[in-house]
Amino acid sequence: MSWERDQQPGARRGYHHGNLREALIKAALKLIAEKGPSGFSFAEAARAAGVSPAAPYRHYRDRDALMADVASRGFEAFEAKLASAWKDGAPDPFTAFERLGRAYLDFARREPAQFSAMFESGLAFTSFPELHSAGDRAFNVLRDACAAVIATMPEAKRPPVMMMALHIWALSHGIASLFARGDGARRPIPMPSEDLLDAAVLLYFDGLGVRKS
Repeated sequence: MSWERDQQPGARRGYHHGNLREALIKAALKLIAEKGPSGFSFAEAARAAGVSPAAPYRHYRDRDALMADVASRGFEAFEAKLASAWKDGAPDPFTAFERLGRAYLDFARREPAQFSAMFESGLAFTSFPELHSAGDRAFNVLRDACAAVIATMPEAKRPPVMMMALHIWALSHGIASLFARGDGARRPIPMPSEDLLDAAVLLYFDGLGVRKS
């Protein structure tokens, strides 16, 4: 962390953090890991970042705005991970779909603080439209994957894409939140969480009449 005192003639005396926003994001993630997304104050985040209680207001109007930034960045990383796993459905939608589900669980395991910020902060999307947009972009990777799987079915038997996407999201997120997360809230099960998700998706596909050719 580097600090420098403003010494220009006539300038207001004070300190400037070289990368205040990034320091606050890092501090917030550390506190989320220790106390959960609702377990610390704005002042605690400032203290953890090594700045004065007033310094965060240069970038954020309040604690919720800081959390929205943390969550938005989490969704951006999540979208990138899901898109990398999906690879536009190569070599086939079913193989890629399995990779996508495993990527969902892997993110929850490797990035538990971001995962908590994204889904457990209680932030209203109406107050933070940029957070809503970031979440939608990540979800759209899953929706596009569902559309690709549905396209393999006979046209008369195809379910609505959004319905399937929401069902698969609920399955994936439930298993990730309960059994795959990388923090102390993970519940033990006698099998890999990936196997549990694979089985659940296969049962869901079977109910729809989806068959891998």
